[in-house]
Amino acid sequence: MSVTIETDLKEILGEIKTKLDDLQKDVTSLKIDMATVKTELSAVRMEIGTVKDDVKDVKGRANAQIWALILAVIGAIITTLVRFGIFPNP
Repeated sequence: MSVTIETDLKEILGEIKTKLDDLQKDVTSLKIDMATVKTELSAVRMEIGTVKDDVKDVKGRANAQIWALILAVIGAIITTLVRFGIFPNP
């Protein structure tokens, strides 16, 4: 048993053309979106670089503050020991 379908070739080609046009619009939209994402990614990378530099700066300042605190405590301990006569005053 065979089935015969009669369709105008012009209609089929018209449908294919419409679908291809829709596909082309989607591809163009994707290209535009991709360009936007690339631009935003570049901006994010620059911001990450800035944040890295800021973190390095904060770490450096924190390290300097710790050493200053250590030296202040050692100085206070030595001063206290000298003041209460544990170490003789030369």
